Amino acid sequence: MSTRNLIFKAGPAALETVRRDGFAVDRIGTIAGASGGAKWLVLSQLDRAIVSRVLPALEAPVHLVGTSIGSWRFACYAQHDPLDAIERFEDAYIYQSYSAKPDIREITAKSREILTVLLDKSGPQEILDHPVLRTHILAVRARHVAALDTRWILGGVLAAAASLNAVSRRSLRLFFERVLFFDARDLPPFFDVDDFPLQRVRIGVDNLDDAIVATGSIPLVLSGVHDIARAMPGVYRDGGIIDYHLDLPLGDGDRLTLYPHFFGRITPGWFDKRLPWRRADPANTDRTILVCPSPEFVARLPNAKIPDRFDFRRYAPSERIRIWRRVVSECQALADEFVDVIDKGELGSRLVPL
Repeated sequence: MSTRNLIFKAGPAALETVRRDGFAVDRIGTIAGASGGAKWLVLSQLDRAIVSRVLPALEAPVHLVGTSIGSWRFACYAQHDPLDAIERFEDAYIYQSYSAKPDIREITAKSREILTVLLDKSGPQEILDHPVLRTHILAVRARHVAALDTRWILGGVLAAAASLNAVSRRSLRLFFERVLFFDARDLPPFFDVDDFPLQRVRIGVDNLDDAIVATGSIPLVLSGVHDIARAMPGVYRDGGIIDYHLDLPLGDGDRLTLYPHFFGRITPGWFDKRLPWRRADPANTDRTILVCPSPEFVARLPNAKIPDRFDFRRYAPSERIRIWRRVVSECQALADEFVDVIDKGELGSRLVPL
């Protein structure tokens, strides 16, 4: 293949296993999805390929774990017709529109509206009853003044959190606690993770939609979600604050983790994006297979970039929609290459160390 659109990376154990024994889809025990907002559009075709070619061959239980847009994508995966759910989500997301100067209330209301389209009427129960997939959602509970939506106060809190995080990631516990909304039918491998204070909340029809909204509630952009059912009273915000790219023990025994990602690197927390020394724990990715667009592919996208939420400011609405539609169309090449590699048994030869 002269031009490779995808990069396949693997942790040491995954690399050894696949090169020695080959790759079997039924070895997947976890599928991970990172925060990233509009970046998800570069994966929407790959998501279609995964739900069409990978999901039918999986053996229960398989854990879905995401923060922010990762959880929104997986809310599509776990419905009875995941392809239709992805189509609904993609259309609602691309065509979202706002007034000339939307405030936090308008953006929050639009987020709820999009989720209603994604879930449809029966989505929550389908997700909770899925025979194979176990949905787990990570969010954070804001502590003290971090629970306030007053712009200047919350902005100051975030600035303080970013400064202290540069010294120690664990300082985030002063402002936020990790919250795991979990499917109790099978506990995930990260159920007892202890690097941050952890609140565990059993997921149900009474809190699924709030958990999905909460994990995508970017501070200063969307309002936090108040007093989620079954959870401690408080304000819940974007799970990416602590778990931006899921630096967690994702592996389930000797099974593998499939990680369709926007990038070829894993950044632990939201505040670590500009900290090149802040790396994921290699033990957490030992059995992970990460799939991401190649730099060459990204260079061929409109304006040589993956979509992001700043496109709402960068482009007029009609131009943004046109560009995002073109990105989704061009990303069919990612799905085609993924299917080709899996069907031909070429994954072992394509893997490079993560």
